[in-house]
Amino acid sequence: MSEATSGNRGTGSRTIADLLPKSVAAFGDAPAVMQKSPSGNWETVSYTEVGAIVEKLALGLIDLGIEKGDKVSILANTRPEWTYVDYAALSAGAVVVPIYQTNSAEECQYVLENSDAKLVFVENDEQLAKIAAVRDRLPKLEHVVLIEGDAPENVIALDALRARSAGHTAQEWEARYSAVGPDDICTFIYTSGTTGPPKGCVISHGNYRAMLDMVQEASAVVPGEITYLFLPLAHSFALLLQLGSFDIGATIAYWERDPLKIIPNLGEVRPTYFPSVPRIFEKIYMAATAAAEKEGGLKKRIFWWAIGVGTKVREMERRGEKPGFLLSRQYKFADERVLSKIRNLFGGRVRQCVSGAAPINTDILRFFDAAGVLVLEGYGMTETSTAATTSTPEDFKFGTVGRAFGGCEIKIADDGEVLIKGPNIFQGYYKNEEATEETVVDDWLHTGDIGELDSEGYLKITGRKKDIIITAGGKNITPANLEAEIKQHPLVSQCVVIGDRRPYLVALVTLDPEAAVAYAAENELDADPTALADDPKVKASIMSHVDQVNAKFARVEQVKKIKILPHDLSQETGELTPTMKVKRNVVAEKYAADIDALYE
Repeated sequence: MSEATSGNRGTGSRTIADLLPKSVAAFGDAPAVMQKSPSGNWETVSYTEVGAIVEKLALGLIDLGIEKGDKVSILANTRPEWTYVDYAALSAGAVVVPIYQTNSAEECQYVLENSDAKLVFVENDEQLAKIAAVRDRLPKLEHVVLIEGDAPENVIALDALRARSAGHTAQEWEARYSAVGPDDICTFIYTSGTTGPPKGCVISHGNYRAMLDMVQEASAVVPGEITYLFLPLAHSFALLLQLGSFDIGATIAYWERDPLKIIPNLGEVRPTYFPSVPRIFEKIYMAATAAAEKEGGLKKRIFWWAIGVGTKVREMERRGEKPGFLLSRQYKFADERVLSKIRNLFGGRVRQCVSGAAPINTDILRFFDAAGVLVLEGYGMTETSTAATTSTPEDFKFGTVGRAFGGCEIKIADDGEVLIKGPNIFQGYYKNEEATEETVVDDWLHTGDIGELDSEGYLKITGRKKDIIITAGGKNITPANLEAEIKQHPLVSQCVVIGDRRPYLVALVTLDPEAAVAYAAENELDADPTALADDPKVKASIMSHVDQVNAKFARVEQVKKIKILPHDLSQETGELTPTMKVKRNVVAEKYAADIDALYE
């Protein structure tokens, strides 16, 4: 019996440094990685094959002079090579410092300089150009390794790094990963910087090993799982999925690095586990409902009738009841005509989806649940080594982010702030003792989130302390749920509610580029973004939706006016973080004139 199956479903690794070698020993020929080949076929790479790749890369790093505790950075899209170099650096005893592939050259410089990085892996020529532009300002950066393409002078190709393993032995590699202890640092993950410069969260091997144990105990990811992964591995959520999958012998299917391929990939890979952010679920929801809404009449009535039947059946199942003869016949018809088609958008065999990073409308969650696609929310942050709460198919409540993982404690402070304690709490911010002392007080992490705990321990996040709007009348308003509701309009991509020290609330709204082009064609309108933003029909449609949303909220929480911006918010323009969070201060400053006009 393997170590992985004798009592503990995981590898039983002591740290993250020895996780990959142990997973190779435990799972051998099982598929670890799925990737699309140039021929268009999905191919697998076994645990044994991954182990051989990682060993050579790790020995190449050792040959380059990477010592235990040295900082090794990765600037690349989510792809198998990201995982390989990550495990190589960790098993060589290095501290891994991820950088978002969307970061600018200056943002890359900040992370590399602040972290004291000695080596950086870059994905391709595009990412290499960013490092080349700032390399002369990074005296501690000794090596640049290119993952894809021909390496110019002073840059090392990935194959050349592998070749440097010659003359080194497996025993050297084992000595390196065996020398790493739980108290040693595993990674610096830089926060996305919604309110200022990113801070490097220092996370130990013990922090992440504790997190993996919690995930296993909750059965969040299970053996045999196929996880479709497009989320950036520079983010802690995707990193935990990578580590968790390798810890239990599951398979990761890596996306094609094209946002337009996500939904087609789901149909090809047919994953059992799909982690995502709300925007993707919103797009799938729009895709699922658009045809019925456009057809109208009988087809539309059948579509929504089928969703109602699915909802009834799910409710009965969870009460332990079986549907009667009539409901069973209705469900069979509803499933054939509507529900199965919605499941097929996710590949047809998804066990669970997880939504994180931002609130999601519960109507969307219930819609997918009716079709047999369970989308659940969890909660955490980089400072909790990714997560603190979880929802499972057997234990969840829509509208909450679940209950605390075993070993985690959660309490609500007098001002409503969520406080967390546990072995997964990070070690502090790198080179920022003041921020660390403000964030962790008496072992309790002050999250900055406002929340509520119900009598059964389910946590509901209601907003961010820094995002709270205090109107001129002194009313405290958390805008997140209001914004999430407004974003349910098919044309709306982003919504930012404004009203701090103002007499009432207004909103800046952006149009979804794809939906806007389709709407313009259907309504014979000019597809130019500026023209659409100013079009009375577009504004009337969105404002009508806002009025419906307002009916759900108290008068003081209602949005009175909107301004449609002529372009979407983006990271490139500085309005979004790499994880698609809105930088409110940037938006408020950039569009101050538009905001002022709404109050005239």
